[in-house]
Amino acid sequence: MAVALPRNRLILILALLVLIVVGLAWAWARTARSRELVLYGNVDIREVTIGFRVAGRVEKLDVDEGDTVTAGQEVARLDPVPLELEANEAHANAASLGRRMDLLQKGYRPELIAQGRATVAEQEAALTQAEQNLTRQEQLKGTGAVAQRVYDDAVAARDEARARLKAAKENLAQLEYGYQRQEVAEGEANHQRAVAAAAEAEQRLKDTVLLAPADGVVLTRAVERGAILAAGTPVFTISLRSPVWAVIYVDEANLGRVAPGQGVLLYTDARPQRPYHGKVGYVSPTAEFTPKNVETPELRTALVYRARIVVSDADEALRQGMPVTVHLGER
Repeated sequence: MAVALPRNRLILILALLVLIVVGLAWAWARTARSRELVLYGNVDIREVTIGFRVAGRVEKLDVDEGDTVTAGQEVARLDPVPLELEANEAHANAASLGRRMDLLQKGYRPELIAQGRATVAEQEAALTQAEQNLTRQEQLKGTGAVAQRVYDDAVAARDEARARLKAAKENLAQLEYGYQRQEVAEGEANHQRAVAAAAEAEQRLKDTVLLAPADGVVLTRAVERGAILAAGTPVFTISLRSPVWAVIYVDEANLGRVAPGQGVLLYTDARPQRPYHGKVGYVSPTAEFTPKNVETPELRTALVYRARIVVSDADEALRQGMPVTVHLGER
């Protein structure tokens, strides 16, 4: 038969049980906190300064300070007319040399070859006539009916006809063979150089449009519409949305507790109850003195190792240089 406990004793037992549970929870939380590593650092958001790769006059600016931009978005443009003219001239020159290259590869026109053959036939006929005339003069010379001067003229005419026939045959051979390999190679090189110049001019024309390299926010605008810019002049400074890092510093005693890929929680003064999440992305292999802007409760002159935290859920509340407190659990 069960014996009922007095009411006061039952209350006492329940109170003791509650105290034991609370004590165990407090001890567990304290142990967990003792295993947790707390480090300090600052938000490090990458910035990029962009400008045109070519010189020119600013025709328009599409964004201003504080505007949000996306990767590939047009943010500014130069007056394209001067570079359009350069590109048109370069393309025309490349086309002209291309036609010249076609002629060199195909050889001489059939009309020129036919003309060369006709010239050879004409010179052959002239040589035949000169030889026949010389034969008659030789026959007459034996009878004394011709003067020496007339005979010498016939010999000279025969020799001249032979030389002209030889030159005509050499010219025909050249026409039938086509252009020399060196001429074709030179024409091809000139054409390739012109094509490359046209491609360069086309690229310069494309460079009159300035595009945002990544998603971000415009921090500064350094020029105004109508300004004449040299190539490379800074136009905008953009704060990149990704990646957002936090740089922290680890003392040597705790270096073994920090490793790439380890999950962390990041706290800021703006939202102390809602941490950001991230992972350790990099730990420096070399030591350095603690930077003066890192507010840690430890010695400021201790040697530390720089580590980079990649924030996975960053938002616009994280600003450049903002102090953060990083909590790392036990590895």
